[in-house]
Parts: sequence; C-alpha cells; structure tokens
Amino acid sequence: MKRIALFPGSFDPFTKGHQDIVQRGLKLFDEIVIGIGNNANKKRYFPIEVIKAHIQSSFSPEDNVKVITYDDLTARIAREVGATFLLRGLRNTTDFEYENGISQVNRFVYEEIETVFLITSPHLAPISSSIIRDLHRYGQNVDEFLPYSLSNSVV
Repeated sequence: MKRIALFPGSFDPFTKGHQDIVQRGLKLFDEIVIGIGNNANKKRYFPIEVIKAHIQSSFSPEDNVKVITYDDLTARIAREVGATFLLRGLRNTTDFEYENGISQVNRFVYEEIETVFLITSPHLAPISSSIIRDLHRYGQNVDEFLPYSLSNSVV
C-alpha cells in the first residue's frame, strides 16, 4: 500500500522550513501532497495561485510531490487524495499545543488518518510565514528564507 501524506497549510508564503519538512518527509512517505488550504480566519497576503506556482517549481524534479489548493476540511481532503497521514512541522511547544488539538479533530472526521510531526531543523526554526509577510510588506528582501524568489512578486 502506497504511503501518502497530506502536508496542509496556508503557506502564505511557503518557506525553507516548509520545504525542509517535505524533503525529510519524503524519506518516510511514498508521496506527499502539499495542500494549500483556505483558512477562513486568515486573509491571504500572497495570491494562492502565485504561491502554488512557486511551490510546484521548487519541487519540479520530484514526481512524488504534488501541490493542490482546497477549501474544505483538511481531513476530508486527505481522504479524497488517498492520504492516510497528515504531515506537520513543529517549531516549538506552542506549535505542538495548537497542532495537537487539530490532530484530534482530524481523527474525529477521518478515523484512519494519523498525524506525523517532524521537528523543524534548528537553523530554520525562527522562520515563520507571518514574520516573512511583515518583512516583505515593508520592503525587506526575504528571498533567503524561501526556496524561490519573491523579489518581483507584487501583492
């Protein structure tokens, strides 16, 4: 049986920390589906189509990484794409507290789903999408934190 993991998030933007989780996850799973979800509690800063294209180009040599967008419950999308695992990265204990609750709800919605947590590599732990958005918003080049260039991206 193929081990498929869904790596869900808003990825606004997708960082080198996210990329690291996917690359390390490929050692555990046969396929990873990166799911860019629409979070009703967040207003996107970068257009979802732009981020999707950047993520796809970052993994273009990998045929076992797919990128989708969705507007539904993560557990339902996992079932739809044939994933029995959710892949999540943890930078700190705050992330764990938040992700633990979500993983319990996902199991309620889709009993067969298992959440696998990978601890962020230490040199990438300080990177967060919200910090990158703030830096970018005020004109700071953020390309060193991303697996692609945003220098020409307009918001």
